[in-house]
Amino acid sequence: MSGAPVANAYADNGWLDEIISCLEEAKSVRRDLPGGGRLHIDRPLPFICVHIAEDGAEPVARDIAQANASYLIAPHAAAALVVIDAVAGAMRERFGSFVVFDIGELTQDRFLTKDAPFLPPFEIAIWSSDDMVQAAECFSAAISHSEARFRTPKVERVRTPPSRDDVALGRVLHLSTMAVRFAPVYRQVGTQDIFPELREQLVAMLFDAGLRAMASFVESEKILQPKTHRALGRKAFVDAVTRVDRSIDEVASAFDFLLAVTPINAEAAYETFKASGERPAFLYRPLTLQIEAAKRKLYSISFDHLEDPVLYQLYREKQQELDLQLSLLASRQKPRFIEFGRALYGPVEPSLLNEARIILAHLADIEVDGGDDGSKDGAIADSGYVESRALEMVSAYQEQLNDFDVSVELRDDLPSGLMVSGNRLLISRATLMDKRRVDPLLSHEVGVHLLTYFNGSAQGLRLFRTGLAGYEGMQEGLAVFAEYLSGGMTPARLRLIAARVVGCASMLDGATFSQTYSTMKDKYGFSSPAAFNLVLRLYRGGGLAKDAIYLRGLLALLDHLRAGGALEPFWMGKIAASHFTVMQELAERGLLRLPAVRPLFLETEHGRSRLAVAKAGMRPIDMIQELET
Repeated sequence: MSGAPVANAYADNGWLDEIISCLEEAKSVRRDLPGGGRLHIDRPLPFICVHIAEDGAEPVARDIAQANASYLIAPHAAAALVVIDAVAGAMRERFGSFVVFDIGELTQDRFLTKDAPFLPPFEIAIWSSDDMVQAAECFSAAISHSEARFRTPKVERVRTPPSRDDVALGRVLHLSTMAVRFAPVYRQVGTQDIFPELREQLVAMLFDAGLRAMASFVESEKILQPKTHRALGRKAFVDAVTRVDRSIDEVASAFDFLLAVTPINAEAAYETFKASGERPAFLYRPLTLQIEAAKRKLYSISFDHLEDPVLYQLYREKQQELDLQLSLLASRQKPRFIEFGRALYGPVEPSLLNEARIILAHLADIEVDGGDDGSKDGAIADSGYVESRALEMVSAYQEQLNDFDVSVELRDDLPSGLMVSGNRLLISRATLMDKRRVDPLLSHEVGVHLLTYFNGSAQGLRLFRTGLAGYEGMQEGLAVFAEYLSGGMTPARLRLIAARVVGCASMLDGATFSQTYSTMKDKYGFSSPAAFNLVLRLYRGGGLAKDAIYLRGLLALLDHLRAGGALEPFWMGKIAASHFTVMQELAERGLLRLPAVRPLFLETEHGRSRLAVAKAGMRPIDMIQELET
């Protein structure tokens, strides 16, 4: 046995006793092993994923093993046997059973040749001990039902257990065992070059199938009853995750995207536009970073040691989104800006445009002033009043969380309205609105945008406060919904949200600033200042497709609620609708905390009753409310 000397060295060292002691006390274990290899167990579990190979020889199998909450990487089978035997002893005493999930790669992709006229299936071989047959079948089914691209997996049950150094791990130790070997389809034929995307898909597919198999076994043996197979995943972040998180956040925090594309001369531009009718010349803040340097820093971040496919995917998505935002800033006031914006926020879908037109048609005969200040009859609030109400609301949230540290700033360099930047609430001094609309709008900005910022901060990873990729659509839909829950969804407000979609479609279709302005004013009856403010937002930077996301996000949220979905995960941080199941998984794995702060508008009887109505089924037009004096 080639690894025997190494095994003896393992057995002679006191660190093995330290590992057993940690496991008996339910402590985590993460340590490099003498002679090479690593053992990681973030909590007691009735299984371990084992990969045996020389360092770097089988990178995908190694990555699959390291994705698990309990894994062993070793260069030799004999050395691994000593560690597995020790771990198995402690875990069998706790759980009654223990499984070895042995993962490795076949020596070649024997179905594929350089001159193959098509992409044939690729080979996956499975061997299991008699008590693991059901788990092996579960693994096979998961592979067969996966959305494999490029190559289709062909799963084969084999009668002889695969071995390393002439040792079949589980059989030697008389442990429950499932051994999997897969063809190295991520390598280009005849070379050591790889297909990166295919490598990522293999890791995700085989890791998920392995967890499903382990969950099947522990449930059938009544060892554990996890809510989902993913609950058997990691419950702790490794240091590499924290390093990547900080590095991504450094890039994201180096610029404020919306401030960078928001004109600083809105009032002067409006006066010029009124006088000439020509597209105004907008002025912008100078950029605070060098785009190329920021991109170099962004793509110098290595995700190689995250050891968690879910987090790997979240950070890759965020990296790509930041790249797009930086490209937008580099293209500010240039023709290609609009196309980068379309790539970031998407086009205006026909169904979304149709919904917006339905709303505008329904509200065509309702007397509104066309702005965002509700009824004409209400008392008008200026920026000072908005500031005082904002400070009161922030103070109320601080009673739930002392760290709800918000800076409320009055600004001369913003168009009329409010916006959030990090932990700051920015209020334009030009702001004028119906007083009855102030609290609903603050529920939008403070009760959603700032609340999810601080709840995201409490998760331990900054990614959840800056926002997962694509979070803005659901975030804005949630914020608009907060206005309804607060009793402030006026006809004027809903009309404005719908008009933004129609105006965005017009802008993306090539209409000029003046043409879209005329459409808003002449066809839809917006006042001159309101139409200008609306169109300014659409054409800022050179044409920004962001404003269609408010109605799109609201529709997605209403569909989610009607289907029985919960709001709770959305308060944990800034997430997209597509991340809902990811957040649930991370929460079930113990990686996310419950929201540190809850929205004030859901603490009222009116807020809860409005939420119940929405859950029964609602369209945006059903949300219209009359403001109370």
